[in-house]
Amino acid sequence: MKFRPLHDRVLVQREESEEKTAGGIIIPDTAKEKPMQGKVISVGSGARDEQGKLTPLDVKEGDTILFGKWSGTEIKLDGTDYLIMKESDIMGIIG
Repeated sequence: MKFRPLHDRVLVQREESEEKTAGGIIIPDTAKEKPMQGKVISVGSGARDEQGKLTPLDVKEGDTILFGKWSGTEIKLDGTDYLIMKESDIMGIIG
């Protein structure tokens, strides 16, 4: 895949949601909530401040992040689902 986000955007792959509950009940796809956790696949070069200075992002490729339920835009690249979001939509890095 040849894709690089621009500026302060991040390409994220959502983590898979649980197939079963703790009690062993299988959850159908229609009842699953989309996970709010994912892995950073690619990051942009950073945002520019008022003086034009480039400010690099705090997240990097490989980070596991937590983001808002409605964050990002869903896209499909090479048959795989991803999210593109601004770094400001990311709540934190896990780990």
